[in-house]
Amino acid sequence: MNLHYLTNQALNDFIELALAEDIGDGDHSSLAVLNHDLEQSAQLIIKGEGILAGVELAERILLFKNPKVELIRNSGDGDPVKNGDIAFTLSGNARKILSHERLVLNCMQRMSGIATYTSMLQSLISHTKAKVTDTRKTTPNFRLMEKWAVAIGGGVNHRMGLYDKILLKDNHIDYCGSMANALNKVKDYLEKTGKDLFVEVEARNLDEVTQALKFEIVSTIMLDNMPPSEIIRAVKITDGKVKTEASGNITESTIKEVAECGVDYISVGALTHSYKSLDMSLKAF
Repeated sequence: MNLHYLTNQALNDFIELALAEDIGDGDHSSLAVLNHDLEQSAQLIIKGEGILAGVELAERILLFKNPKVELIRNSGDGDPVKNGDIAFTLSGNARKILSHERLVLNCMQRMSGIATYTSMLQSLISHTKAKVTDTRKTTPNFRLMEKWAVAIGGGVNHRMGLYDKILLKDNHIDYCGSMANALNKVKDYLEKTGKDLFVEVEARNLDEVTQALKFEIVSTIMLDNMPPSEIIRAVKITDGKVKTEASGNITESTIKEVAECGVDYISVGALTHSYKSLDMSLKAF
């Protein structure tokens, strides 16, 4: 999967910090009872049903400064799995396997839960053009993995952070006095800095939608907490000039009706803050 944020540097930094947090000055449980050259095998057993995610990351974790580990995949990222499936088997140094085990499981359980939830929501609106997208409501220092999981589940990644896009939300607009004032300031900022940034605005009503459409710099209008009847009117007003995104309290029971209003995207914060992890275990065999 070609995702611009999944650089070797970013992944290695994450793995190194995460392992350091867990191992500290040594995995003393394993150091105490396992010979340094003991070779063993293990298998990742799925204990639920869903969409698998994090296999590629797991392999990176297991191989991190430990190139002698051998991993054989039975399932890959994005594959459906069920209780009892063996996602992969691995063999290598027993101490290394056990010291990396928890990080592998922590990542894969959470990523698979996100991918599963994303896939389920996207399936509910597959008859429309709308795509489910994530938000910045992510776990600190785990955003890369959570957004990666959304992509594996068939969703779309929104901005990565505050640095790669401009998104004017209600507080920005209120601090500036109006949508027009805020967008005039954005226009001046882009001209002064020479930055070529995607610009999205959050509109709370049809008047703000109309104001935003007067600015060519706007690429997407987020329709915030609007009822379906108003979303339909907003989509009609935009008339394809910009992309539209519905946002605010989207649930399994409401997403279908919202998607059928004709929006391009539906952002769901719950993808990364209210999912259920997929249970799995790494067992010796």
